[in-house]
Amino acid sequence: MTQAIEQNNNWQAVKEAAITRLKESGELSGKNGAMVPLIKEILEAAIEAELSEHLKESKPNRRNGKTSKQVKSEHGLIDFETSRDREASFEPQLIKKRQTILGNVLQDKILSLWALGMSYTDIRGHIEELYGMEISEATLSNITDSIVPKVKEWQNRPLEAVYPLVWLDAIHFKVKEEGRIVSKAVYCVLAVNQQGNKDLLGMYVGDSESSSFWLNVLTELQNRGIGDILIACIDNLTGFKEAIEVAFPKTEIQQCVIHQVRNSMKYISYKDSKEFLAELKLIYQAGTKDMAENYLLALSQKWESKYPLVIKSWTKNWNELSAYFKYPQAIRKVIYTTNMIESFHSQLRKVTKTKRVFTRDMALLKLLYLVQKDVTKKWTMPIHDWN
Repeated sequence: MTQAIEQNNNWQAVKEAAITRLKESGELSGKNGAMVPLIKEILEAAIEAELSEHLKESKPNRRNGKTSKQVKSEHGLIDFETSRDREASFEPQLIKKRQTILGNVLQDKILSLWALGMSYTDIRGHIEELYGMEISEATLSNITDSIVPKVKEWQNRPLEAVYPLVWLDAIHFKVKEEGRIVSKAVYCVLAVNQQGNKDLLGMYVGDSESSSFWLNVLTELQNRGIGDILIACIDNLTGFKEAIEVAFPKTEIQQCVIHQVRNSMKYISYKDSKEFLAELKLIYQAGTKDMAENYLLALSQKWESKYPLVIKSWTKNWNELSAYFKYPQAIRKVIYTTNMIESFHSQLRKVTKTKRVFTRDMALLKLLYLVQKDVTKKWTMPIHDWN
């Protein structure tokens, strides 16, 4: 009875202290916020209850004083006392021995700021301004490392057996490696499933883009359950087509026409560029493949003597450049360019543009994973004209 009265008096004092703080500061959160003494009291009571249960199961073990602990929360810094036992076998479940952050709200806030491209320095300043507490870069690093298992789980999740359309392209970032700053390629695989919905199948960090690494990526996709890809949309990387044919021999290859046009225009003189580009448009915007081939023939006869390498590139790659002509007009533009995956890359760049150099591959992949989560949650409708 006496203990109950004492506890009630303590709780009343805590409430009065909280009300006083609220009147003085006008704040619920922060170092002077009204929530701090309330949370302190709840933590201490909960840990005390946990210890009581533990001691029932570990007789003749008994209490052995208390120790001070500090945790960070969305309401500010919480200083409280945690009870100990003589055998040092007690491990509180509410607040672990080495835990420095209370709950998920603050961690989620930090991750969301990081996913927006903020640096650790900026995040530290933001958290200090909001909650009146300092967080070390080591703590921030530990928080962002907490998503590594989720990244690996996402990378290894099972995939569907068949995808009608898949775009494969790489985007490049600077990463520190063995004391040097090197360029790394992030190999991205974007697909449309049989219902017409976009799905990012994976992102893989490797060295500069190569067909051999793409073969590793394609093999990984097979291992995750893909049996067939109907159309693979790619750029003109040397050996890319052959790598796809090894992994998925029945897949139809569609090289990006816009990449081909851009590469061609690099070799056309300025005075010819407007005329040449207009004639290229006649080719890839033709209504049928036969019409396109007639325009290509006319282009060859007119310009081959002046730009033989450009014409040779179009004729050599024509089968892969013209695959889209056998499909309905409504989805041709989706197929003959890599705009779909380049649009995704632009959204990655929006966030990563403030990160000049990443400390390691996983630091890069962690951020890209968070960005893609935010981007892909908006992919709720089938691509246009899919039905």
